[in-house]
Amino acid sequence: MTRNVGDGLGTVFAKLWAASTLSALGSGLATVAAPLFVASRTEDPLVVAGASAVAWLPWLLFALPGGVLVDRMDRRRLMIVIDLIRVLALAVLATAILTGRGGVALLFAVLFLVNTGEIVFRSASQAMVPTVVPRHRLERANGWLSGGATLMHSMLAGPLGGFLFALSAGSPFLVNAITYALSAVLVALIGGDFRAVGSDPDGRRTRSIGGEIVEGLRWLAHQRLLRTMAVLIGLLNVTLTAALAVLVLLASERLRLGSVGYGLLFTCMATGGVLGAVLGDRIIARISATWTIRIGLLVEAGLHLALAASRSTLVVGFALFAFGVHGGLWNIVANSLRQRLTPPTLQGRVASTTLFVAAGGNCVGAVLGGLLAARFGITAPYWVGLVVAVGVSAATWRVFNRAAVARAYADPLPVEPLPVEPQRTPVP
Repeated sequence: MTRNVGDGLGTVFAKLWAASTLSALGSGLATVAAPLFVASRTEDPLVVAGASAVAWLPWLLFALPGGVLVDRMDRRRLMIVIDLIRVLALAVLATAILTGRGGVALLFAVLFLVNTGEIVFRSASQAMVPTVVPRHRLERANGWLSGGATLMHSMLAGPLGGFLFALSAGSPFLVNAITYALSAVLVALIGGDFRAVGSDPDGRRTRSIGGEIVEGLRWLAHQRLLRTMAVLIGLLNVTLTAALAVLVLLASERLRLGSVGYGLLFTCMATGGVLGAVLGDRIIARISATWTIRIGLLVEAGLHLALAASRSTLVVGFALFAFGVHGGLWNIVANSLRQRLTPPTLQGRVASTTLFVAAGGNCVGAVLGGLLAARFGITAPYWVGLVVAVGVSAATWRVFNRAAVARAYADPLPVEPLPVEPQRTPVP
């Protein structure tokens, strides 16, 4: 259902933004506290790394089925249910840790459950955006969402999570549970029915979950702009994660930075991300979505070049800041294009496919960065990243031309998906 909120973003979006931002803060606290808790229980690096593994694994296993769920159900109610389940899981974990009964196995189980919920929550939230704000305000809405998430998850959650953990090992997880509870309340206050237009409210399906996943993939494969954007996200996430995976070594060996200086590098990137998100709609309106994408690809290449060739902390810090601005703008353009071009009945599946591709790129990049650095030296991941960034810039430069992007902004939002072949497998 479409909300008429006038020229502004409206109170409905304000509640959705507040819920998503609180959720990002809570998730950030758990991201910081989980490895700290594991490290306090064991010195085995494989077990410590397991905290990251169980956080990423659900994105590969459940992103695509999660998109089907988002397109089948009332997205608002789905977000509420997910938040309440996560509140219960984190409350159990926090209580167990505070009473001295919590262990690494319980932590891993809760992380797996919470991140599985995060996939569906994020897809549902993104799918709701086009229904609560006017089409011409999508860039501003996505800028607010991206900026809030970056501010909370990348800037505030780190120091707050560390402080809470120092007070008590269970405190960050308890506060995380509270943020999810508040998020559920805010989403509940929105009210209304947020099923996709044309969805099956009675749940009588003639296609299997696999068939609906294929439907989303086939539709995306026919959309040149969105297909190319998804591939770009996957490839560039590989090189970015590979670069960040060994950044701590680059900071100490080449830049001669300690732990504080290393942390400030991420602060530079997060600050740029917030700035890009806040000013994003105005920047995109001034230089166009086409040049936002093209310049962003050049910034990607510039970041890898700076990391590979420079020994100056100022140069590297500025490169990371510029990359943060680009990341904020890129998120706005990518999400807005997807929301503009995707039919309501496919919003969840197309969003979850993008999350799946991004997660796959992160997983591959984390392994690749270590392998390249170990085999060819600490700067190898950055030189490879430079080559990939230049290559994809050249290959996709004409795809995001002014005419193609202008059509995406001018065409009305489609209502029905691309026809697909009938599926033979009924839902059990």
